[in-house]
Amino acid sequence: MSYLLLVTVLWAFSFSFIGEYLAGQVDSDFAVLTRVLIAAALFLPFTRWRGLPSRLRSGFWLAGALQYGITYVCLYRSFQVLTVPEVLLFTVLTPIYVTLLDDALARRFSPWALLAAGLAVAGGVIIRFDTLEGEYLRGFILLQIANASFAAGQVLCRRLLINYPIAQPLHRYFGHFFIGALVIALPSFLLFGNVNKLPDTSLQWWVLAYMGVFATALGMYGWVKGSAQVDAGTLAIMNELHVPAGLLVNLLIWNRDADLPRLLAGGTVILAAMWLNAWGRRWYAYSG
Repeated sequence: MSYLLLVTVLWAFSFSFIGEYLAGQVDSDFAVLTRVLIAAALFLPFTRWRGLPSRLRSGFWLAGALQYGITYVCLYRSFQVLTVPEVLLFTVLTPIYVTLLDDALARRFSPWALLAAGLAVAGGVIIRFDTLEGEYLRGFILLQIANASFAAGQVLCRRLLINYPIAQPLHRYFGHFFIGALVIALPSFLLFGNVNKLPDTSLQWWVLAYMGVFATALGMYGWVKGSAQVDAGTLAIMNELHVPAGLLVNLLIWNRDADLPRLLAGGTVILAAMWLNAWGRRWYAYSG
């Protein structure tokens, strides 16, 4: 779980950086493409092209297209109509998608995982629910596509690592993930990108560089590696920790208003969800 916790911290900064320095200022398709290109440049020199199971390789292409292709194309567009807190609110449903998709692929139903994921969602809603204004419906739809794609990609990566154990370390074939992302990100920029809204300050370039190296390359690598070390219920709940983490970053760095009692209450509910999932697993194993 240590990998997932470290990545949660990395990603907590991402929402605020996008909202503060990129959204509405830098073309969203260019921002996504830049992140993917940087990540691909870091991993492709180590990437093996032969000796890998074909399903493992193609599976990582598909996961990359889902998680850093479709997900981030939709996520960046949502910032055009939503604030950072609203984006965080509308991402609280991701744990439900994770549990349902994992159960569907395994042809089973895990009530404890689904219940724990639902409790985690409740914690996220407690933290962030507020009056919604503006074009929130469009933003909501975009983020549900992003949530479902992100959930599908991480569930797929987790199952690939479990079902196709090979001697090669993950970094030797993780470049295939970003090849899949480029399949979506590059055509999206070529078709819809606005070349008049490229970064025009050094700070924007530095933010994109940070996002590409840490949030995208190292962050996604750590998340995928960590996902294979926990059960699906824990993975689902970990998807909810970005809400309190992201709000804390927004509060501490930019001094934005935050309802600390609600943050504490929601965070407690999310921790309770993790406990419930662990207890349910032990109970199920004992009764089985």
